[in-house]
Amino acid sequence: MTIQKPQIPFHMEMTFTHGIAREIWPGVRRIVAGNTGPMTHNGTNTYLLGKGNVALIDPGPDDSAHVEAILSAIKGEQLTHIFLTHTHKDHSGAINELKQKTGAPVYAHAAITENRGARRLSETPPDEGFVDTSFAPDHTLHDGDEIKGESWGLRAIHTPGHAPDHFCFAHLTEPLLFSGDHVMAWNTSVIIPPEGNMAAYLSSLKKLLGGNYERFLPGHGGQARTPERLVKAFLMHRKWRETAIHDHIKTGLSTIEELVPLMYPNVKPEVLPAAALSILAHAEHLCEQGLIETETKPALNSKFKIVKS
Repeated sequence: MTIQKPQIPFHMEMTFTHGIAREIWPGVRRIVAGNTGPMTHNGTNTYLLGKGNVALIDPGPDDSAHVEAILSAIKGEQLTHIFLTHTHKDHSGAINELKQKTGAPVYAHAAITENRGARRLSETPPDEGFVDTSFAPDHTLHDGDEIKGESWGLRAIHTPGHAPDHFCFAHLTEPLLFSGDHVMAWNTSVIIPPEGNMAAYLSSLKKLLGGNYERFLPGHGGQARTPERLVKAFLMHRKWRETAIHDHIKTGLSTIEELVPLMYPNVKPEVLPAAALSILAHAEHLCEQGLIETETKPALNSKFKIVKS
């Protein structure tokens, strides 16, 4: 069955200056780190919640200039809580320096040390370079936990898929969701095995439907201003991509190398490794559903074929 490629309602607008705190919603300030790149867009977003006694979501990369920007923004205030969406170093790298200078404890998922990182194109072992495997939270969060400060409150929503320890944070008194890398307004989330898991990602997307959120505030890029519509479009997009992969394999194609130029015809060369790994994530999910198969555990060099009914 062939389905039409859905149009995703991306929102590319973003007003910011690196290192400068800007109020983007009453009681919510955003500071954008200077780590721009093809996977980080304009840089990692750090969010400050409340006034006086302040909470922070995602300290950002290991960059003293970004830490100093945070400290400058909260001068005269007290940082009481640090929340982490997930332990990728572009979000968690500044934790140690920020803790040392503020004394604030970190709230996050329990440390996960197994099955981390992403497969490289030329190697079987995962590349754990972007995962903070040494991280351990001061306070472990669980799905549904609520934490409140004097002028803010958050509910933790476990949303694995992009990373196994990923949390989104719902504001308790405002129609806001801090969506980390799970849902962004400028691009789809990167799902690269074994760090990423497509089945978990799709389930986590569905978990956000019906939340009556007015805005998603993501880990990179600007605000998602039509979040319900965006989540539904992402689900349709993934369904379209898996159908297309299945159809191509049905015609006799068998390798990810053959599928990449068909599935990503206009992608920039530097993003091709991530594109190949994204196809692998979909292939794994198709294997789990019993729609395609391979002789070994799905890998970048596997040969796939249709499961005949």
